[in-house]
Amino acid sequence: MSTVFWLVLICISSLVVRAYVINVILQLGGKRVGIVGLGSIGSAIAKRLEAFGCPILYHSRTRKPSVSYKYFGNVRDLASESDILIISCALTAETFHIIDKQVMLAVGRRGIIINVGRGALIDEKELVKCLMQGEIAGAGLDVFENEPVVPKELFHMDNVVLSSHKAIATPESLRNLCDLVSANLEAFFSNQPLVSPISE
Repeated sequence: MSTVFWLVLICISSLVVRAYVINVILQLGGKRVGIVGLGSIGSAIAKRLEAFGCPILYHSRTRKPSVSYKYFGNVRDLASESDILIISCALTAETFHIIDKQVMLAVGRRGIIINVGRGALIDEKELVKCLMQGEIAGAGLDVFENEPVVPKELFHMDNVVLSSHKAIATPESLRNLCDLVSANLEAFFSNQPLVSPISE
């Protein structure tokens, strides 16, 4: 999980450096961060960003009574209150293009969108238009709507950070994955409960 957070931090940092180069200074501390999808990944990102003094806001399928973060019942309202919008929810029929033009306009000209979920969570054509027209300040993208195809316009923008959907590909996370597979196989062949069963 920490690798996804580092990707988020790298995206924010890269956009901050690029903004400095074009004479706009951004700072992470104190920025209002909206998270779409407060599951395990979204929660881990929120926990780490709290250390930077970022107020955390969120939208999820349901309100989470175990957290003190401000909840929004819809993504557009969340976006309008956020300086940085991080998308970490699952892709379903309901979340397809959950980040549409209206949400992007709600984030606004000073807002940053970061997607570490799935590419089709964002209407990518509208994202490209909003970036080109200065309707949002920047984007950090680890996933794309039609992977491995990336819109060519994104490669030439100074306000975009692109990653090749490898947020989890660190030696530590790959070792952890191998350990988990091994533990599940040992449990299965020993007629023991699986370490990480998949529920349908």
